[in-house]
Amino acid sequence: MEMDLMFWLQLAVVMVCVAIGGRLGGVGLGAAGGLGVAIMVLVMGIQPGSPPVSVLLIITAVIACTSVLQGSGGLDLLVRLAEKLLRKWPRAITIVGPIVCSFFVILVGTAYVAFAVYPVVAEVAASAKVRPERAVSASVICAGIGVMASPMSAAMAAMVGIMSTQGIAFWQILAVTLPTFFCATLCAALSVFWRGNELEDDPEFKRRLASGDYQWLAATDTTHKFEVKPFAKRAVCIFLIGILVSILVGSVPGLRPSWTVGEKVSLLPIPSLIQMVMLATAFFIIILCRVPSDKFASGSVFRSGLIGVVGVFGIAWCTGTFFDMHTKLLSDLFSGLAQDAPFLFCVAAFFASSVIFSPTVSTTIMMPLGLKFGLPPEFLIGTWACCYGDFLIPGGAQIGCTAFDRTGTTKLGSYVINHSYLRPGVVFVVSGTLIGWCISKIVF
Repeated sequence: MEMDLMFWLQLAVVMVCVAIGGRLGGVGLGAAGGLGVAIMVLVMGIQPGSPPVSVLLIITAVIACTSVLQGSGGLDLLVRLAEKLLRKWPRAITIVGPIVCSFFVILVGTAYVAFAVYPVVAEVAASAKVRPERAVSASVICAGIGVMASPMSAAMAAMVGIMSTQGIAFWQILAVTLPTFFCATLCAALSVFWRGNELEDDPEFKRRLASGDYQWLAATDTTHKFEVKPFAKRAVCIFLIGILVSILVGSVPGLRPSWTVGEKVSLLPIPSLIQMVMLATAFFIIILCRVPSDKFASGSVFRSGLIGVVGVFGIAWCTGTFFDMHTKLLSDLFSGLAQDAPFLFCVAAFFASSVIFSPTVSTTIMMPLGLKFGLPPEFLIGTWACCYGDFLIPGGAQIGCTAFDRTGTTKLGSYVINHSYLRPGVVFVVSGTLIGWCISKIVF
């Protein structure tokens, strides 16, 4: 089979839909993917591929559980705990900020909890006379990529669903991603630890201080004003139990139910396990923490999560339809290259993720593609950090956090990519890819 005109036309449809959808983001990404499927099926006559149903169901169950946690007040409680921790070590905020923000992202599985404390990072740094650009840029990058180490994130759900078909256990993925993430976080924080002038020597800060545009805030702890909802602590405990059950049962085959059909013994699939445990956890939070029905899906977590589901659904279906049609051709063409120079795939994954703007979607697209090219699953898990290039072009978190830094040291740059987040982002991805690759050789 050779690359004829139809192949290039179909590839063009996929690339155009990914490019346009990446610029639109969210629902626009899913809609662009749906258009691509429609063109390839209805106009070009390709047999439609199967959408990643298992991955979508895991993501939906996780979103439902986290949304209920938010409705119970548990998520707000975690935000306040993060603020308290940040204020304890102000002089070390460049290291503490990324670690604290990332920890809560890993725990909850959504960057929302970190976005709520970014302003605290900026103000604590400024009050300690530490250049806020250092702490803010590292915190935003590390917290945004923290989903790769979270057992509750949509990106992890996608990875677990994909790798479960290769016989990879849940604990094996976490055994690689958790230490990789921690080491890469330290590398990213250290890369900006001495960056730029000290705050009091920065020209822009001195200009703002002289003109009255910046005024020092009182370095007082305002967290006492926060009122903990009656069952917020209980909700967090139930949520943590649900996470532990998912990891434990998913990692120990003997704990999973099995069925014998004919001569074949089948274990409960890990994606199905996560789906049922997360929905059950949401139920227990609702009942035991008395969450009002109007709070089930009214928070920002549910809205942003559902938008992500639509994006994964459309664009993954589009790319899946194309790659399913040309699996043999692409495997024959790139399998040798992938095996001789596998890190070229990492470079391609990084630049693809930089225009997709969603780590979950990037994972859903690139990981199956890597498997089709003949790359070992352990290599893909180890180098997973390369799928987190969405910082290259500043997005919502970067733009918002630039505004949070009232000193003016954090900048977006005049050439799109020459922004404050570029250095820690590149350092994280490069170090995380190499460190993860080494750790995967130990785990597997």
